[in-house]
Amino acid sequence: MSLLALRPLLARNRFSTLPLLRIAATIPVPKQSRCYATAQKRSETSLSAASDRTDVSTDVRPLGERVKENTKTASYMGVILLGVGVTSVLFYAIFKELFSSNSPNNIYTEALERVKDEPKVKDALGAPIKGFGEESRRGRRNHVAHTTYVRDGVQYIRMQFYVQGIRNKATVHLEKRLNESGDYEYRYLFVQLDYYPHSTIILEDNRLQQDALKSLPSLQPIV
Repeated sequence: MSLLALRPLLARNRFSTLPLLRIAATIPVPKQSRCYATAQKRSETSLSAASDRTDVSTDVRPLGERVKENTKTASYMGVILLGVGVTSVLFYAIFKELFSSNSPNNIYTEALERVKDEPKVKDALGAPIKGFGEESRRGRRNHVAHTTYVRDGVQYIRMQFYVQGIRNKATVHLEKRLNESGDYEYRYLFVQLDYYPHSTIILEDNRLQQDALKSLPSLQPIV
């Protein structure tokens, strides 16, 4: 059959299907929003139930074991706090030793500067002059010998160290007392030469003056 013979049949079928397409277009399509809302509500309900189940404690250990665990944790915290306290005390002691004006280290530093600046010491030993303490077993001389004591209610500190120039050596002796203001003041400071005739260079000596003031009777208030 030729195409010219089929053309009338195709045209007739096209016009017959148009009413069916128009009827199908007028049929309403069911909406999915209600089904989606129902599914979402069920999902939220499931999540809420799961969250409620996770809030329940899962610790099923015996009471004695839990008490033992808490006691162990408390003991660990006590050890940590004790360590922090000991460390704080050590830091305070180091800070006081290094930065306090009344510390032995600062007393040694101040006395050494006075000795190095004294013209008589420069002439006797030869500049430049360096200072050092007692020699340790390892050959170091960082330790400066000193002692503190209390006499008649007054605190004293006594110290000894060594100085050396390009020609000779000497030993430095000093003693300080704590005054009413809370500061140390010199009782004496002198340098004893290590070579013959072992003469002494006195930088400061207030012993007679301080002892005389101490021996004076205290004045009684007039009533």
